[in-house]
Amino acid sequence: MKNFTTNGLAAIEPGGTLQPITYEVSAPGVKEVIVDVEYCGICHSDLSMVDNDWGITQYPLVPGHEIIGKIAAMGDGVHHVRIGDSVGIGWHCGYCNECACCNSGDQNLCATAQPTIVGHHGGFADRVKADASAVVVIPEGVNLATAGPLMCAGITIFNPMIQFGVRSTDRVAVIGIGGLGHLAVKFLSAWGCEVTAFTSSEEKKIEALSFGAHHTLDSRDSEAIEQSANSFDYLISTVNVKLDWNQYINTLKPKGTMVFVGATLEPLDLVVMPLILGQRTIAGSTVGSPAVIQEMLQFASRHQISPLVEQFPMSEANSALNHVRQGKPKYRVVLANH
Repeated sequence: MKNFTTNGLAAIEPGGTLQPITYEVSAPGVKEVIVDVEYCGICHSDLSMVDNDWGITQYPLVPGHEIIGKIAAMGDGVHHVRIGDSVGIGWHCGYCNECACCNSGDQNLCATAQPTIVGHHGGFADRVKADASAVVVIPEGVNLATAGPLMCAGITIFNPMIQFGVRSTDRVAVIGIGGLGHLAVKFLSAWGCEVTAFTSSEEKKIEALSFGAHHTLDSRDSEAIEQSANSFDYLISTVNVKLDWNQYINTLKPKGTMVFVGATLEPLDLVVMPLILGQRTIAGSTVGSPAVIQEMLQFASRHQISPLVEQFPMSEANSALNHVRQGKPKYRVVLANH
């Protein structure tokens, strides 16, 4: 099988605009696939990589890790997909498949997993190569044009629901109603939870209720937050800014759990006694394993859950990135590759 000449859009330097680039994608080896990209979401992590915020970017960088496309070619040993199947690729495009995490079904925790846009060209391109183990089939009933953000934002929300055992009878509060938060409200509401949305935006309070939230609380109203003491089984923080975390932790019931999925970069300033006396838990969560991603997609199909997206053509990727950089999307951005 021949290599594939591929056209993509690449950042050449930190913070630079994306430039057209042509490169070779090697033919798929054993248990590898080639996916023709149809849609690709834009995540804030793409911006972080373009700007080298994490110090791990290798240029030229082709961003994009919320990929929806069709299987174009595959090597030997691939059995769960066929040519022409609609599939998704998220933050990881490969795993070692040998370590304890991989062998226990926690491939997303594999120490040597291959991120789709770290030392690897991502989905702002004609096609992407991936290990078959990292590729999931898109179920019928999922809108391909809006499914991209489910591969990162969606699973970032759904994974802690599975890992921390959120029950349909639980009261759950979501901090921040943005790209992650609006999906959190949708998933938790469909899960059966009583959902409260913390937001400082009057417009987003209304929208959160339309997404399925039962209540809203003003995240700037300290008195209202204090009055919510001992209210929630879970808190899910989707924000990347520093808040008064102790105030929020006090809204947890005894044995409640606060899960961080938003990558706030400042250290957490926590008073320990409320954690000790209430046996409360502070946790973090990342994207899920392929099996949990597949479960998330099935759940989204059953309950008709989709991100609210704005679509740009791939040719306008720079405008779309700037749109995300300025915090303007409602609520996610997807590039269409046609």
